[in-house]
Amino acid sequence: MVFWKGKGDSESSIISFVLTEPSNVMKAIILAAGKGTRLNGTGVKPKCLYEVGGITLIQRQIQALRGCGINDIIVVVGFGREAVRNECGGNISYIENPIYAETSSLYSLWLARDLLLDGFVVLNSDVLFHPRMLVNLLESPHQDALLISYTSSPLGDEEMKVKVNQGLVVDISKEIEPSDADGENVGIGKFGSQGAKILLHYVDSLISKGFATAWAPRGFLEFAGQHQLHAISTRGLPWIEIDFPEDYQKALDEVFPSIDALA
Repeated sequence: MVFWKGKGDSESSIISFVLTEPSNVMKAIILAAGKGTRLNGTGVKPKCLYEVGGITLIQRQIQALRGCGINDIIVVVGFGREAVRNECGGNISYIENPIYAETSSLYSLWLARDLLLDGFVVLNSDVLFHPRMLVNLLESPHQDALLISYTSSPLGDEEMKVKVNQGLVVDISKEIEPSDADGENVGIGKFGSQGAKILLHYVDSLISKGFATAWAPRGFLEFAGQHQLHAISTRGLPWIEIDFPEDYQKALDEVFPSIDALA
C-alpha cells in the first residue's frame, strides 16, 4: 500500500493505493547530496527539506517507498547532511558524498554502487509527485524503466528531455532540441538485478573517464544505447521537479493541491 499524507497530516487525507503484485525491487536510493543554490541562492538548506503540505519532499518520498513495501532505503547526503539525517531518521542507510560541491548525481549514484547490484529504484530528492506514479512504475512488467512525462508543448533548456521510440528511451539529455523531445524525465526510475549491474558498469566507466559532474541520466543514456530502457508514462498525474523559487511556488499553489484533490 502506498500512502500520502496531506492537509496538515490528518488521517482523513491519506491517499492509499495497493500494488496488484508485490514489487521485486526491494531497495531504493534517494539522491540528496546537492546544495540547491538555484532554489535558495546561498544554499540555506537542502532542497529535499523544503515542505509542501506540511511535509518535506524527502519524507514524502520515504513514505511513498515504504508504502510500496520498499523499506531498504539509501539516502546519499552531502550539503546539510546532518539536517537530512535528522529528517529521515532511523532505519535508513546513509552514504556521504564528501565532494558534493564539485560533483553531481551520477557521482552520488556511483558512491552507492556496491549496495545496488540486486536492483533498485532511484529518485531525485527534489521531486514532488503523485504516489500513484511510483505504483505504476513498480507494477510495470519491465525490469528497467524510467517515468516519463509526455508533452506536446516545447520544453525549456533546464528540463531533462527524452526521446522515445516504440516505448523505449532512445535519448535523454538537457541538450536535446526541444522540438525533438517526446517528454521529460521525471527523475524516478527502476532497474532490475541484471539491469542494475549493467547500468553500474556504465556509471563506473563514466566516472573513470571524468564524468563526475554529470547528472545520473548520463548513465541511463549509456544503458539505453545498448539495452532496452522502457518509458513509463506519468498518465497525466501531477508532479514537479523543484529547481527554482517559481517551481516551489507552483508546487505549493498548483501541484500539491492537484495531488490532494485526487485523494
